[in-house]
Amino acid sequence: MPLGTNHIIVTEVQNFVPELWSDEVVASYKANLVVRNLVRVLNHKGKKGDTIRIPTPTRGAVSTKAAETQVTLIQHGTDTGIVVAIDKHKEYSRLIEDIVDVQALGSLRRFYTDDGGYAVAKRVDRELILQAARSALGGGTIVEDATTGNIDSTSTFTNARIGDDSAAWDPTGTGNAVDLSDLGLRRFVKRLDQVDAPMAGRFLVVSPNVKADMMGMARFTEQAFTGESGKGNTIRNGLVGDTYAVSVFVTNQLQQVEDAGATADQDLLLMFQRDGLLLVEQMGIRTQEQYKQEYLASLWTADTIYGTAGLRGTSILAIVVPSSFTDG
Repeated sequence: MPLGTNHIIVTEVQNFVPELWSDEVVASYKANLVVRNLVRVLNHKGKKGDTIRIPTPTRGAVSTKAAETQVTLIQHGTDTGIVVAIDKHKEYSRLIEDIVDVQALGSLRRFYTDDGGYAVAKRVDRELILQAARSALGGGTIVEDATTGNIDSTSTFTNARIGDDSAAWDPTGTGNAVDLSDLGLRRFVKRLDQVDAPMAGRFLVVSPNVKADMMGMARFTEQAFTGESGKGNTIRNGLVGDTYAVSVFVTNQLQQVEDAGATADQDLLLMFQRDGLLLVEQMGIRTQEQYKQEYLASLWTADTIYGTAGLRGTSILAIVVPSSFTDG
């Protein structure tokens, strides 16, 4: 006997059916971001176009007003501007067959959502690090090793410095990298000061090896230098916090730099002020699911569209240090 036509079906109550894929992926994405949270972000969501032009007017100077003379006019000059191409569309997809969906534990989906957010976060941070390196190197050219993804020794490092800032990075032979030092840090801070980079929003992004080195330096851990700050006291939690008003962050996403002798890849560090880098987000993390009957499976995809640019290359410093842990 048929039950009639007044059934409650999914399409009628779809607003009561939770869709958590998107929320979970966005949460994982945000949790795994490092560099993205340190740069200037321009929200371009929902807007058309593939290019953004940002004006870069030249600052004017004050003139002395002489008696009974007209004022001195300041010419605007040619504004070349900065062109930001929104040309990066990254995706993460899984095809989940019905038998897997039926038999697998719920933890499998949790892995996919976490892995999707993590993978996209890694890619966004990687793009920003590459952009920072290009901007910091000024007239230099970055060549990525096709196998490792590291910066090849054939790159021209016009402005890269070594850890104590005593010399420019020289990739010939085995390279001339030295460890990041307290003197080097003060010299790098001075470089930002000399180009009028704002004091607020200065960051140093380091590799785990450099973090381990810094944790062994008294100036960065002892109370005499860091002060008492409760849970933020580095001698208690082992994390490097602020040094010379520069916040220190650690990530595995920093590329390594290859020397010409191919003996050892060196670590690349970045010190920059927030306004030096720009991320344009045209579409944040989006998740979609579609049933593919021909495969008896569900296609699940997370994707994002964005672009990156260097706004002030002089506010970005590229630093090359040894990749080995030397304990201070």
